[in-house]
Amino acid sequence: MGRTATFESAQAVRAARDLFWDRGFEAASIADLERATGLNRSSLYHAFGSKRGLFDAAVADYLETVVRPRLLVLRDGAGTSGLLAYVDGLRLAIETLPADSPRRGCLLVNCAAGLAGHDDAARAVVDAYRAELTAALRQALAAASDDDDDARLGAHARTLAAASMSAMLLARVNPGAAAAVLGDAREQILAWSR
Repeated sequence: MGRTATFESAQAVRAARDLFWDRGFEAASIADLERATGLNRSSLYHAFGSKRGLFDAAVADYLETVVRPRLLVLRDGAGTSGLLAYVDGLRLAIETLPADSPRRGCLLVNCAAGLAGHDDAARAVVDAYRAELTAALRQALAAASDDDDDARLGAHARTLAAASMSAMLLARVNPGAAAAVLGDAREQILAWSR
């Protein structure tokens, strides 16, 4: 019986993740979450404690199944090829998703534009994501360049992180503009690694 609950919990978290990704925390009602997960209100509250508890579980799942696998290309001395693979992967995701996909943009960037503006816990999660992304980009930039100036590498990493995050926000309203931002980031990577 415990095994079934775990499986249903994982399915419910992923279904809720996609709903939150699409609509944001505030716009996803309990009735919407019931429909998306196939669980009734009492089951959702029993399993997750609250709508916020389900959101937190969805964000944790998003970090582990979407964000961190995408950041792997930036680690372990990946250098220019890793940076290009990261940017090209984001661009491909933006360009190939159907317009009605709930997975447009980035759940955490979408959260930053809503819930995180007035919720300290959500703000901390989004800021930790930004820091993790920046650190991974900095590591790849260091491997891609002879430049050992920490301040300059940090500035480049922050610029690429900002471009990535803004592209993921733009992806929700103008995928072409988002792809263009990532194309510009690609050109900057090539210029920095020369």
